Amino acid sequence: MERILATVNRAVNSNAAINAAMVGIFGVLATRSFAQQRVIEGLEVEKESLVKTNKRIKSTIWEWRQKLFAEAEANSLVPLSTLKSIYGEAVAVAEPSGDEEKQDAPAVKIMV
Repeated sequence: MERILATVNRAVNSNAAINAAMVGIFGVLATRSFAQQRVIEGLEVEKESLVKTNKRIKSTIWEWRQKLFAEAEANSLVPLSTLKSIYGEAVAVAEPSGDEEKQDAPAVKIMV
């Protein structure tokens, strides 16, 4: 038992043992870093692909929307103003600029 403790004590105090442990830890960390770098590169490629796909989808939706608006102008089945209000493009009604009407309006209360 004493021999084992003496051997462990010498190993702990030995620079060679400490250096070997540090080299081993460095190797493990380097391996993990390389693996993470490959994962990051794969994710960057996937991100670029998704951005391109997203741009294509947005342009397709925009084209469909413009086509829908053009068809609504030509066909009176669904008025263009209704479609624009559905898509949030309706022109806002101009509010009166009189100060009297603003004073009569109730104050907005925010409750938390």
